[in-house]
Amino acid sequence: MSGSIMPKTKIKSSFKKQLGIIRSFFIYYLKPFNGIRLTKFYGQFIKKGDLCFDIGAHLGNRTHTWLKMGATVVAVEPQPACIEFLKKKFGNHPNCKLVTKAVGEKVGQAKFRISSLYPTISTISTEWQFSKSKKADTLQYWDDQIDIQTITLDTLIHEFGSPDFCKIDVEDFELEVLNGLGYPIPALSFEFFPAKIDKAILCLEKLDKLGKYEYNLSFKEYLKLEFSKWLNPGEMAEILKNHSREISGDVYARLTTGVSSQY
Repeated sequence: MSGSIMPKTKIKSSFKKQLGIIRSFFIYYLKPFNGIRLTKFYGQFIKKGDLCFDIGAHLGNRTHTWLKMGATVVAVEPQPACIEFLKKKFGNHPNCKLVTKAVGEKVGQAKFRISSLYPTISTISTEWQFSKSKKADTLQYWDDQIDIQTITLDTLIHEFGSPDFCKIDVEDFELEVLNGLGYPIPALSFEFFPAKIDKAILCLEKLDKLGKYEYNLSFKEYLKLEFSKWLNPGEMAEILKNHSREISGDVYARLTTGVSSQY
C-alpha cells in the first residue's frame, strides 16, 4: 500500500465530519422562511450598527442574520469543521470577526469533546456529555477530543468593545461563560436544559449581580418569546423551577436601566 493513501479510519472520520456539517447546514440554513423569522425575532434586540457576540456560532446562521441586519458580529467557535465553514462564508466580510477559541470562566486551555455527526452537541462540559450519553435511546456520541484555548467575555469586550447583544449557546457551559463577565451588557440570551435547571438559576443569579435585568424565554428554535410581559428574576426562576417540558430553550435578558460604557 502506498504511504500516500489516507488510512480508512481517517477517511471515515473526515466523512463523518462532512456529513455532520451538511446535516447542520440543512437544519439551520434551508428551513423555509427561517431567515425572515430570525430577522423579525432579533429585531427586538438588534439594530443597524450594533455590536453582537455570537458565542457558540456553530455554522453562523445567527451571524448571517445579524450581518444582514447591519450589525457588526464577533463569531466565536472552537470546532475545526465549523471554523472551516465560517471562514469560507464570512472570512471576507468586513463586519465579521471570527475568534477560533472557546469562551469560559478564565483564560487558559480546555478539552473540547467533538461529535462529528452531531456537531451541535460538541462541548467542553463533561457533565453534559455524561447526561446525554446515559440516555439509552440516543444516537448522539462523541468521537474526538482536542485541546483548545479559552478566553472570557471580558477578554472579548476589551478587544472588540461591549456588545449590544450576546448569544450564548455552548452546551451546558453557559454558566462558566457568564462567570467570565464582569460588566452588565444591554441584552443577551443563554441556553438552558430541562435536566440542568439548577445551572440556569445560577445564571440568573450571576446576571442579578451585574445589573437589573428582566427576563423572557423562547423554546428550541421557535423564535417566539413566551411571555408578553417581561419577568423579574424571581418570576423567571420560578418558571424555570416548574419547567416540566422535556425541551430546551433560551432565556433572554435585558437591562431595565441604561448601562454606561466601561470602555
